[in-house]
Amino acid sequence: MTRHLLRDDDLTPAEQAEILDLAIELKKDRWANKALAGPQTVAVIFDKSSTRTRVSFAVGIADLGGSPLIISTANSQLGGKETPSDTARVLERQVAAIVWRTYAQAGLEEMAAGTRVPVVNALSDDFHPCQLLADLLTIREHKGDLKGLTLTFFGDGQSNMAHSYALAGVTAGMHVRIASPADYAPRADVVEAADRRAAETGGSITLLTDPVEAAAGADVVVTDTWVSMGKEEEKLARIRDLGGYKVTPETMTLADSEAIFIHCLPADRGYEVDSEVIDGPQSVVWDEAENRLHAQKALLVWLLGKKDA
Repeated sequence: MTRHLLRDDDLTPAEQAEILDLAIELKKDRWANKALAGPQTVAVIFDKSSTRTRVSFAVGIADLGGSPLIISTANSQLGGKETPSDTARVLERQVAAIVWRTYAQAGLEEMAAGTRVPVVNALSDDFHPCQLLADLLTIREHKGDLKGLTLTFFGDGQSNMAHSYALAGVTAGMHVRIASPADYAPRADVVEAADRRAAETGGSITLLTDPVEAAAGADVVVTDTWVSMGKEEEKLARIRDLGGYKVTPETMTLADSEAIFIHCLPADRGYEVDSEVIDGPQSVVWDEAENRLHAQKALLVWLLGKKDA
């Protein structure tokens, strides 16, 4: 059975933990696993600009003995004359997996439904599951067991990162707080899915509008850009609406004394986070950026193993 990762709750709690365990092993010996020896090719498709995703997938595929095929939709038929399902049927005969950074979640779902090789969501408007695997790996490295930790996300609760924190965090048994204005609260269906998963794991999802209450005692403090790709025309309104949710040194003093700060990057310094925080002693953002490599390698190895099972 072909498995895909389109959203964070595609993985069960046990599967998520298995991938994180594998990521830790692959990080210890970066070139030991050659799951893509051949070399097998992985198509990595970009509708949006990218630094960390492009580099980490290209390097990770090479580390696994494979060959990354980087495709820009601006120079391909995907999204123009050809549907995602037709593109998938062409690619599956030549590649081991398809990684796609795109806009609409529906395109990923169509591609996955039409192919026999794993499809990975490398970011969509709704979710960013690869980033969350890296983030959970980073939190685990710095805080130990994930279960029972309190993580607070500040900013746009409707963003792909907030949605993924809600789903992946409760899957790991964490207590996830989303601090945002009421008009920026996460989608109701995502909250409902997080509640269902939390009932299995003992985690929880809480929506808050008071940033002070949200920060109190948090083990992990998180934010993301207020102006995601495709939202640039809303920048002034978002700065006005989300200004009270900036992560500052004062925010960190409200959190647990051993709290860590994470941000998926790129950071818009001075807006969603102060430089004193992102460059401060509680920040682990550079470990987090590196861990995209190890987490995504583990994901690819795991998905390819499921395909052969």
